Amino acid sequence: MTFLKLPSNKRERDYNMAKQEEYIRKPDWLKIKLNTNDSYTGLKKMMREKNLHTVCEEARCPNIHECWAERKTATFMILGDVCTRACRFCAVNTGLPNELDRQEPERVAESVKLMGLKHTVITAVARDDLKDGGAEIFAETVRAIRRSNPFTTVEVLPSDMGGKEENLRTLMDAKPDILNHNIETVRRLTPRVRARATYERSLEFLRRAKEMQPKIPTKSSLMIGLGETKEEILEVMDDLRAVDVDIMTIGQYLQPTKSHLPIKKYWRPEEFREFRDIALSKGFKHCESGPLVRSSYHADEQVDAAK
Repeated sequence: MTFLKLPSNKRERDYNMAKQEEYIRKPDWLKIKLNTNDSYTGLKKMMREKNLHTVCEEARCPNIHECWAERKTATFMILGDVCTRACRFCAVNTGLPNELDRQEPERVAESVKLMGLKHTVITAVARDDLKDGGAEIFAETVRAIRRSNPFTTVEVLPSDMGGKEENLRTLMDAKPDILNHNIETVRRLTPRVRARATYERSLEFLRRAKEMQPKIPTKSSLMIGLGETKEEILEVMDDLRAVDVDIMTIGQYLQPTKSHLPIKKYWRPEEFREFRDIALSKGFKHCESGPLVRSSYHADEQVDAAK
């Protein structure tokens, strides 16, 4: 018996179609409800008018409609919108950043006031081009929010700032209400998933933060679906608790574009609930765990739990 050999272009087209189908197929529990009401459009308009960026948009967060339209919350992204790193899971633009905008902290503080936020999250692109990793602007943003919004709690979500202790100290001296730094993935996958950052450096960053300001809760996030095992996820929990991290979030990795890392597994909602229960049993004060959970998801509800 002989088999006809498909032309190479036909095989390539069929392969690409199969890969595309694999890319767009998602389980029912990952379907997102879109809501573009006045709160959503108003918040988007304000961000553009004040030349501000949000990680909600830049990282293509699946919860943007819920947070903007229903909860009226947003995670501000400072230090521009161009990152010096090219992590293979992240949709934020990579390249050479612009000059620092010294007025950005005041614009963020004004926006927090206009939105009437009780809790705000400030994150940033990685700025390895800066000696302090952006720590000064981070700290000034915290202070600016405090000056105009004394009753707003402030959570910061920085990169590892090059792993330099003096950079972290600059930020911690501003005394944010929560220090959030993401471990992102399990130890084995870190070299493949993250650019420049290391698993051990992130743990050390969290350890030093708690050492500098013992009363400030620390937090970290893990995305799963990149090929990790359950045992590796539990190892991350133990490693985070070993450096006294108080809050953990666990969410499903979703491939932003075809050029990013592919999804290896969709973890089921009941598995996320199990991870939450295990995390709490290991001593975390709070754990947000679910398919659509992201680092800042329902962050406003975690403040009391952290304290």
